[in-house]
Amino acid sequence: MDHELWSQLSHAMADVARAFPRSPRQTFGIHRIIRVYLWAVLHDRPTVWACRPSSWPGPNRPTALPDQSTMSRRLRTPQAQRFLAKLARRVAGPAQPSLVKALDGKPLVIAKHTADPDATSGRGVGGFAKGYKLHAIWGRDAMPLAWSVRPLNVSEVAEARELIGRLNDEGYLLADINYDRNDLYDRAASRGNQLLAQRRPSSKGLGHHRHSPHRLRSVHLLECSPSPFGRDLYRQRRQIERDFGNLVAFGGGLQCLPSWVRRLSRVRLFVHAKLIINAARIRRRVA
Repeated sequence: MDHELWSQLSHAMADVARAFPRSPRQTFGIHRIIRVYLWAVLHDRPTVWACRPSSWPGPNRPTALPDQSTMSRRLRTPQAQRFLAKLARRVAGPAQPSLVKALDGKPLVIAKHTADPDATSGRGVGGFAKGYKLHAIWGRDAMPLAWSVRPLNVSEVAEARELIGRLNDEGYLLADINYDRNDLYDRAASRGNQLLAQRRPSSKGLGHHRHSPHRLRSVHLLECSPSPFGRDLYRQRRQIERDFGNLVAFGGGLQCLPSWVRRLSRVRLFVHAKLIINAARIRRRVA
């Protein structure tokens, strides 16, 4: 385990904990619950593992540890979600204006014989698979500007509409061919962004039906304009592939969904924790 990374996360949790005073009725404050959970996620172990004193080296061990049932109950509360959201913002640092953003999805595949009722079949890497998908819009921050986890059969286009609605910065949104839809161009424009996506190949060209003017502008920038601005800008879309790659390419990263992370609510919680750990690693690396 990277002790500097844990120290950074620990200090961030202590800062956030000041906004979450413990109720006299609670044996463990929410900061203790999240600390134990992040310790398990960082080590790719089940939550029950982190509830054992033997799983903690002396300097890091809390004075008392909750049991598995307490962890399971408290992690499902809105308070836990609020704490993680504030922790993510604290770890990622001040928000950076993002003129250029990228949109894509990453399949989170599990075994096809799983009994998880929330996992569905859909298009994964290289064919059909079963599991979930992380949808994200990345900008300049260490955390995605917007993200969600959905079953694998949920349309990327449908989820993109919701994510685009969370954008605050104006600029350009880069996406691949799957997002070349008129309604997405209009949706992005309503949030002050020009969507750029490769056009679906067709022997009929654009056809004769109405197209969003923002889609036509994308076609002009990527295919027709004598200026290389649009094509040079679109090459930056590869950054999101590096963002997803960096998320998995370190010890404690989101390399897979382990066998103890099943059901949509648990998968979302697990992914949220991994994104926070990755953001802390990025901030430490560029500091």
